[in-house]
Amino acid sequence: MSSAHSPSSGQNATAASGSGVSSPTFSPLYQQIKRLILQGLQSNEWRPGELIPSEMELAARFGVSQGTVRKAIDELAAENLVVRRQGKGTFVASHLEARSQFRFLRLKPDVGEAHYPDNTIIEARRVRAPADVARQLEIKTGDSIIFMLRMQSFDGAPTILEELWLPSAIFKGLSVERMLAYKGPMYALLETEFGTQMLRATESIRAVAADERSASLLKVPVHSPLLSVQRVSYTYGDKAVEVRRSFYVTNDHYYHNELS
Repeated sequence: MSSAHSPSSGQNATAASGSGVSSPTFSPLYQQIKRLILQGLQSNEWRPGELIPSEMELAARFGVSQGTVRKAIDELAAENLVVRRQGKGTFVASHLEARSQFRFLRLKPDVGEAHYPDNTIIEARRVRAPADVARQLEIKTGDSIIFMLRMQSFDGAPTILEELWLPSAIFKGLSVERMLAYKGPMYALLETEFGTQMLRATESIRAVAADERSASLLKVPVHSPLLSVQRVSYTYGDKAVEVRRSFYVTNDHYYHNELS
């Protein structure tokens, strides 16, 4: 990024018309500044966990008012791309922070404070992408992907059984041995070792009955009610980089989401 890309006016016009007649559309100046900052985040000019320049510095860099920069950063903070810390500045969001981990873990205990579970990788291997997973990851059926079966336990009780699929082309150096040895949050691993941040996800939720395999691993009776959560996670450019299917035991937990 450089000041050569600075916007020159309060609005940006582009022509778009099927009939050949120019039909300008306008983008507010703060949205242009937001896109420029986003380019810096996407290119790793500022890496996860790092402090970005102050509003005053960014205003000087882009040749706009501090208020315009503040409005752009307000939106980035609302989208969980950056984090404001009182008296310290604005930092690039990181999955190493507890607040980011709980953005994607929506299971809350009936009693007590939410805490991150213990992770156990049951199985990890490279496979050919089945058609449904390939479609969601926007790759070809049969392309190489990484498959992982993982258990998440709270206080020793198996609670979440997860199947994860990751495209091998993006995570080339992710070995089976590395996955089996890793115990922390998966998104933190993908961020620190591969520079891939999960920015948003879509989820589909339904009630299902435990089959023999899931019942055995989760230590519940066959046909016990489970919450099935199908997730597709996206990084910059709205690129799908993970498909995840989770089965939740909700005897002592509930799924919590906030709508606005």
